Amino acid sequence: MITAQKALMSGWVFALVNVAATLGGEAAGRSASDDPLKPPPRGLPWWREARFGLFIHWGPVSLKGTEIGWSRGAPIPIEEYDNLYKQFNPTKFNADEWVSIAKAAGMKYMIFTTKHHDGFCMFDTKQTDYNIMNSPFGRDVVKELAEACRKGGIAFGTYHSVCDWHHPDFPHGSPGGKPLKPTHNIDRYEQYLKNQVKELITQYGPLLVLWFDVAQDFDAARGKRVVDFTRSLQPDIIINNRCANPGDYDTPEQTVGGFNNTRPWESCITICQQWAWKPNDRMKSLKECVRTLVNCAGGDGNLLLNVGPMPTGQIEPRQVERLKEMGQWLAQYGQSIYATRGGPFKPGPWGASTHKDNTIYVHIYPVDDKDQVLKLPPIRRKIVGSELLTGGTCAVKQTDEAIEITIPAACVREIDTLVALKLDGPAADIQPVRVPSMSDAVSLDKPARASNVHQKQAEYGADKAFDDDPGTRWATDGGTHSAWIEVDLGKETVIDRAMISEACGERVRKFELQFKEGDAYKTFFKGTTIGEKKPFKFDPVTVRVVRLNILEATEGPTIWEFQLFGPKSKP
Repeated sequence: MITAQKALMSGWVFALVNVAATLGGEAAGRSASDDPLKPPPRGLPWWREARFGLFIHWGPVSLKGTEIGWSRGAPIPIEEYDNLYKQFNPTKFNADEWVSIAKAAGMKYMIFTTKHHDGFCMFDTKQTDYNIMNSPFGRDVVKELAEACRKGGIAFGTYHSVCDWHHPDFPHGSPGGKPLKPTHNIDRYEQYLKNQVKELITQYGPLLVLWFDVAQDFDAARGKRVVDFTRSLQPDIIINNRCANPGDYDTPEQTVGGFNNTRPWESCITICQQWAWKPNDRMKSLKECVRTLVNCAGGDGNLLLNVGPMPTGQIEPRQVERLKEMGQWLAQYGQSIYATRGGPFKPGPWGASTHKDNTIYVHIYPVDDKDQVLKLPPIRRKIVGSELLTGGTCAVKQTDEAIEITIPAACVREIDTLVALKLDGPAADIQPVRVPSMSDAVSLDKPARASNVHQKQAEYGADKAFDDDPGTRWATDGGTHSAWIEVDLGKETVIDRAMISEACGERVRKFELQFKEGDAYKTFFKGTTIGEKKPFKFDPVTVRVVRLNILEATEGPTIWEFQLFGPKSKP
């Protein structure tokens, strides 16, 4: 799903130099006489510093407003889906405009879907007639985007699905890659895939990234052959981990990755709910978008934020506006994101931190409109200065036991209150550390349980809602409209508040909080919607087992964090 002075210099290098200058970092250029297919050997370090990219899922399926690839065969009949390209004529597509939108958002690179699982190719491939050149539009979208990115100073990469449910040689078909075709030839399909990879690199490269996806029917040996072949064409290309091969970086999807400063990673997340365009699809708020970016950077990862253009070729105006708002935020506070590393304070419900040189940037998420007091673990560096970058003043107190940051209510910002801590030495020397949760006063050491876990996968287990990690969540199967999650506090405990943070928008429509008494559950609080990081207050109650019982949800409910507080704790 991912930057010339002489005319003969590669446009990719021109963009790399320009963006690196924006980031304040260095970029290695090359002379006009160098091989134009070989990028400078700084692709991955530059990519990590860029932090923010634009993902684009687009194709003839936008005419229907259903999901790309996955809706082939259900709900759209295969024959109808496969013939949508005959009506596809996005005459308002303007590659330069898309690049301008990415730049206005503060994004540094773009990844475009050249072929999704449905097999339709958005470029002038010679391997199949099932491509954009045979649509009424008849223009090479990938070529126009690659050229516009180079001209506009945005690094360009391509998403290319490993699986192909349309191709006769690929073993599985639609819907959902489940049916096995009666005849197929995976070896012949592997060569088809390699031929298209060669086209992408030689016709539109050099590429910053080749973003593979869904290596269904590929084993590790086959995946390695494709990756090795790709690198033989462009040795320094960046490759993700979705070709049955670990590649250069990991790609958590629709969730923020956990803190990891040893292995590069990038979360791919939609600005709405669906990857491809859908009319009236719920769009994430500016707060959701900014905090997602901050949490990614704070975890030492990148964010690849996806838009789905409309069948006209335009990116939906409301999505454009949201991207511009992100760009405006980055114009003010981008120094805390670009060219930084995550930590040393690991992300949590409290916020996140990044660092560069002798500065730690502390992003604080307020829980109300009162004075905010954040206690951070001690560090082996002296704080020699501080600044409230979002405006106003703050007080910072450092002792051997903790760092305490106090922000007056008048200076608290709803989205993100940002404090810069100046140190007496490099912040990179500080070992990353978890920030104790404000709910630590209530023990959550016992195992959590849930009525439903998405595909029974441990990564979406009930415990993920109690781990104080904003990059993990409890999730349920699609189509689930009621579910519960509970935790054993280990002993009878008095609580009077809860903080619940719902992922993927406001799916919950009705819920209740219950405690277990004998074999029965008794309700002590009722609510409707939850949303992101919402506090709930109730009369003090003594409990041991607490259940969040979701009675009604529009779609499979999923929760980032479920925190409980006692009267003596201060959320």
